[in-house]
Amino acid sequence: ALVFSLRVAIAISILLAVVALSYRQVCRAYPSGGGAYSVSKENLGAIASLVAASALLIDYVMTVAVSTASAVAQAYSVVPSLYNVRIEVAVVAIALITTANLRGLRESGNIFAIPTYLFLGLALTMVGLGVLRVITGQAVDIEQANAVHAGSEGLGVFLLLKAFASGSVALTGTEAIANGVPAFQPPESKNAGDTMIAMAILLAVLFIGITFVSDAYGIVPTLQGGETVVALVAGTVFGHNSSLFYLFQASTALILFLAANTSF
Repeated sequence: ALVFSLRVAIAISILLAVVALSYRQVCRAYPSGGGAYSVSKENLGAIASLVAASALLIDYVMTVAVSTASAVAQAYSVVPSLYNVRIEVAVVAIALITTANLRGLRESGNIFAIPTYLFLGLALTMVGLGVLRVITGQAVDIEQANAVHAGSEGLGVFLLLKAFASGSVALTGTEAIANGVPAFQPPESKNAGDTMIAMAILLAVLFIGITFVSDAYGIVPTLQGGETVVALVAGTVFGHNSSLFYLFQASTALILFLAANTSF
């Protein structure tokens, strides 16, 4: 089944391209923000716009849930003992983010940019080194003590669609830029559209790159409580006890918490 993982990742990236290009047009056509709500209200009517708004609200709730759960998973990939209190940690994190926003927290671009650039720099370096080792023939299958064993079930279309749907969770939050166009510096529409395209390209490169490197090293999902695939790739490329590995995991967890805050 893992033979299809890269193909599924490419299919998700194609969907991302369609979504990003569509939202880029929305940014330019609706500089006041609102995203899908504004588009549907003007072109399809009030009922359609309320459906779109409801879908966005659900999506933002999912963004908080997925981002927080993933952040905690990156944490217990480094500190396994946190797995037993993962739910408590996630609830406390969401409570703190909610409280901070209720008290009027305003995003500071300069402060939030630090973990963002740190994550992007390390992630791109990780993918670059991994691909280089694959090209030079240095990539060898790693040993995983807690790997999920392969099953004997047939690989059908529904399983592939399930993988596609699960992977598409990476697209959550893509619409945030189109919803907040006025927050950008003038010219707002152009800057928002350019940011949307840059974000989509970075996401596609990282998504396909990490999948490619994990396949090349024979990395498979772990049992519950084990390291995430991203952590396994980082540990394989940087070394599990290296400072770059710990720095990457910390920046990954932090940027995921920031992603949860974006929904607010």
